[in-house]
Amino acid sequence: MKKSNVIGTSVPRVESVEKVTGRAVYAVDISFPDMLWGKVLRSSIAHGRIKRIDVDGALALPGVKAIVTGLDVAGVKIGRQIYDMPVLADGVVRFAGEKVAAVAADSEEIAEQALEKIEVEYEELSPLLDPGEALFPDAPLLHPHIMEYKGLPGKLPAPSNALIQLSWKKGNVEDGFRRADLIVENTFQTQVVHQAYVEPHSCVVRANESGGAEIWACSKVPFALRDQMATAFGIAAKKFLVHPCNIGGDFGGKGDFMDVPVAYLLSLKSRRPVKMVMDYGDEFIAGNPRHASIVRVKSGVSKDGRILAHHMDFVFDSGAYGAFKPIGYLFGAHEAAGPYRMENVLIEEKIVYTNKVPCGHMRAPGDPQGVFANESQMDMIAKELPMDPARFRRLNLMQDGDESPVGRKISHIKARETLDRLLKESKYYSRKKPNVGRGLALIQWLALGGECSVFIRIDDEGRITISTAMQDQGAGAGTVLRQIVSDELQIDWQAIALKTLDTASAPVDTGVGASRATRTYGNACYEAVLKAKQELFSAAAQMLAADHGELIIANGGVSSKKKYVSYGEVVKANGAPIVVEGRYQNHEIGPQASMCAQMAEVEVDPQTGEVKVRRFVSVHHTGKVLNPLLHDGQIDGGIVMGVGYALTEEMLFADGKVTTLHFGDYKIPTVRDIPQLRKIVVETPVGRGPYNSMSIGETPIITVAPAIANAVYDAVGVRIKSLPLTAEKVLACLKNQR
Repeated sequence: MKKSNVIGTSVPRVESVEKVTGRAVYAVDISFPDMLWGKVLRSSIAHGRIKRIDVDGALALPGVKAIVTGLDVAGVKIGRQIYDMPVLADGVVRFAGEKVAAVAADSEEIAEQALEKIEVEYEELSPLLDPGEALFPDAPLLHPHIMEYKGLPGKLPAPSNALIQLSWKKGNVEDGFRRADLIVENTFQTQVVHQAYVEPHSCVVRANESGGAEIWACSKVPFALRDQMATAFGIAAKKFLVHPCNIGGDFGGKGDFMDVPVAYLLSLKSRRPVKMVMDYGDEFIAGNPRHASIVRVKSGVSKDGRILAHHMDFVFDSGAYGAFKPIGYLFGAHEAAGPYRMENVLIEEKIVYTNKVPCGHMRAPGDPQGVFANESQMDMIAKELPMDPARFRRLNLMQDGDESPVGRKISHIKARETLDRLLKESKYYSRKKPNVGRGLALIQWLALGGECSVFIRIDDEGRITISTAMQDQGAGAGTVLRQIVSDELQIDWQAIALKTLDTASAPVDTGVGASRATRTYGNACYEAVLKAKQELFSAAAQMLAADHGELIIANGGVSSKKKYVSYGEVVKANGAPIVVEGRYQNHEIGPQASMCAQMAEVEVDPQTGEVKVRRFVSVHHTGKVLNPLLHDGQIDGGIVMGVGYALTEEMLFADGKVTTLHFGDYKIPTVRDIPQLRKIVVETPVGRGPYNSMSIGETPIITVAPAIANAVYDAVGVRIKSLPLTAEKVLACLKNQR
């Protein structure tokens, strides 16, 4: 009997029907009869001491049930890894938008009116807004007690505004520079950008008499949220129950606690459930956007084009706190030197406090900043040699078994093959019109691991349910789990139910993020379904009087050469539902790398400086593709986000205050901005995901900006070293050339 293969086919997302019909439940949909609305009063200044808070006028307003300030939680701090953020401003405000007080009232309107009646008197201090200035020895310390903070990933030599001071080394970089025939040094800058998800942060918290609470929030890491609350408030983690909710877009930004701690305090004080929903003005001024960066790159090469030394020095602007980073630092920085053979490397990463909005994770945290610098640098080195940019890259690309720039051995990378395919498919060397240019950029991606459980249950009607704590943040991982079970048990994927578990019903897991959902949950699901098959074979063997080896799975049941029994019949004979658990626990990185090589073709208007991306080609060397439709969607979405990062998106500030407060000012790409996209995916089944699959969620965004920047230079000879690549910047450089 021929097996029906669902793996590798373009199955549409099952959850889409619930979403478009409005049946999907988000945190904002949660409601209780006695529920209150919570609202936050935010600081109007970037830096200052709180001299006085008067809440009497707000408390007197009918319908106001609870008010909390920093005085109620003095000394209580929270964070994903670094516990440096007060739940409410504790005597000091460090950015415009920081939570100063919170109100719970019978309606949203009353809560907003109450905020207007709270009086706050500040002693304003000079804000520290430049991360470079924050590193000066005489700069004021924004966090004088930094040495006492929990969760710093490295021991600081002394109190400093640089909360992260890390480095990665290979070889002797100074010796490499001494031997170099050519040294190229450049400084690059990137901007603050927002994830621009559709759903703003929202939550509902219902505290209970034990001091714990039930939580509904748009969090992709419910166990981490539970533990952060427990650590901050000194309460056993099991007393917090995080319920699953759909997530209306993530892109790295939905791993934070955001308003949950404040809603918890209001619920405790009012003894009623409290709902809090940020509007998009709040998102811009107090969300967790991508870090701005200053990246200094110094490269030493031989006259024949070999990279002998490479030094990257990162300074990331953390904003006022480091609480929104799940490992404390940005992982992508030390991988940003790219897929190149480099004998001697030094990569330094500093993350620096300033009086601006605290930054967090956005798709491929640290990679787009570093790779914009690194891949721009590769083109600039090629120009100085002089050498064709593609030839220079190819000369230095890693091969299978080589060490990465930071000394990690990579067993599989296929970098040259990916570049060669891009050059061919994009017609990179074909003739161009005037003011049209083409640019290249490359990156490798090493999959991260994690831990999770997936349960499979088969009942006496033959119904199959997958249960897991995996949250749906929009990428379609739940559909992939259904495909795995469908393929192995040979049943219609649409007939498989998926149940999302709360934190009391599942073992601890690392959640969704870092492009690991398919690797972790997929492997756990694969292990579970293999266990389910063995249980079915064991029970069916007795019914069919056959050996295991004679049995096959087909058409929703088990068959021998002579007889067939359905799953329901097997379970009835077994006397109880079949329930199995698959557990995945592997935190290793790589060792296989997926590769991405991209080519942008742009046209630059020399009169206005406007940059239009005309064509974009993206080549991916990856593992087995489990669902081409979802895989292509990740590539398309990543490229579009990358175009926004390259050309239009930027959060602007005035005296530390965010001034882009809505999408009229914050320009994400529209359909008119999207170029002709071409994708080529080469599959080699070697990855650590189920069926030897690999990650795809983040690589497509990383190299878009440098490819476009390199194309602009190719078109009109203008090298822009800061993002975004606005028409104003291009025109100013063109005028300087004239």
